[in-house]
Amino acid sequence: MATPTMHVPDIINEGRISAFQYMIVVLCGLVMLIDGFDTQAISYMAPLMAKEWHISQILLGPIFASALVGLMVGYLALAPLSDRFGHRRMLIGSTIFFAVFTGVTIFATNVTELIVLRFVTGAGLGAAVPSAIALSSEYTPKRLRATFVLAIYCGFSFGFVVAGMAAVWLLIPFGWRSLLWIGAGFPLALSVILLVLLPDSLDQLVRAAAKPDQIWIILRRIDPRLTGTPTPGRFTTDQEEKFSAVGSVFRAGRIAGTLLLWFVFALNLGEFYALQTWLPTILTDHYYSLTTVATATSLTTTGGIIAAFIVGPAMDRVGAYGSLLCLYLAGVLFVALIGVTLDRPEWILLGTAFFAGFCVSGGQKSVIALSALFYPAPIRSTGVGWALGVGRLGGIAGPLLMGMLIQQHVAATNLFLAASIPMLLAAISVAVMGLVYRQRDTTRAMVTTGA
Repeated sequence: MATPTMHVPDIINEGRISAFQYMIVVLCGLVMLIDGFDTQAISYMAPLMAKEWHISQILLGPIFASALVGLMVGYLALAPLSDRFGHRRMLIGSTIFFAVFTGVTIFATNVTELIVLRFVTGAGLGAAVPSAIALSSEYTPKRLRATFVLAIYCGFSFGFVVAGMAAVWLLIPFGWRSLLWIGAGFPLALSVILLVLLPDSLDQLVRAAAKPDQIWIILRRIDPRLTGTPTPGRFTTDQEEKFSAVGSVFRAGRIAGTLLLWFVFALNLGEFYALQTWLPTILTDHYYSLTTVATATSLTTTGGIIAAFIVGPAMDRVGAYGSLLCLYLAGVLFVALIGVTLDRPEWILLGTAFFAGFCVSGGQKSVIALSALFYPAPIRSTGVGWALGVGRLGGIAGPLLMGMLIQQHVAATNLFLAASIPMLLAAISVAVMGLVYRQRDTTRAMVTTGA
């Protein structure tokens, strides 16, 4: 008599969300918060470092860049290891890793040491983020996956906010090293919590033929209504490569989708960093007060956070490709309008900055959700990691290209009109993805459900 089987993804996709699943999402969101905190904190620490070490501010550029290069290395080289050795193991290990090296940075005494330590710390962060996205995606029902991926990525934006608050409270009385103490202590404490509470990937446990009791305990925490005793060979998961490699993102008809995703990531990150880098300078050149400059820049981040709670549900209910297409098309309009509103009343400028951030920063979070939907569980960390890594090239190129236009004294109206072009290209790319893959995904879903 054949052993009855239980398809593990169906239990997650068809059931109600349990407190256990919410806990996983929150823990992964806290990892993202650490990433945002570390990324932003260095910008507050750097001026004090330059003053203490008597160095030129020109040397701050390599310090900023070293962490970003480290992130890229983490995304490209270390993230694929998560699919091979386990999301839980990689997430906890990398959290401890970057906590330790953040702590070591406290004792840095010169620029060379700082650049090396920031690079290594960035690599650890780059390894953690795709694992967090992959693990939370796996434990989230497919009908709500985009919503929850966008929600945990808001942790990154909240990390920016926390870094700013900590800088205000701590930098003057305690110096720049105080932010590093937080940046090291919090992830160390979080790693202990992750070690106790975070489960292994069910997909990886099933593929590795783990003990049935180990899988059954996790499933019971997802759905307490499950009864009975597990037996060997009872559990199944989606058919895919047992262990992933980078080449897996190009298999099973994913070549066009992967290349288009990389292109969209690069466009969106280039747009995001170009605005974050140059908007304060442009507004200052137009004689806006420091308060207005800070408010307008922060509104671009705030818009992205709010977008997550609107676009995520839209992607789940209406469709990922259509929702993201509409967001990018709106981004074309609002990015271009920034140049027009520079000479308008202040409230119009601030409103335009908010909606531009809603589309650009919100699009950055949304395309990460799209990648989590596009790649199956066995290669999700690799797919998301490589998309983020390749996207970093756009993040580097975007500010450089806008800086070149500014040096050529391009008028503000034309400058932001040119800046809207990447959003148009991203919209076209998402539309092509939708045409290629939406029908295929629908057909597969019908086959899976037996329709």
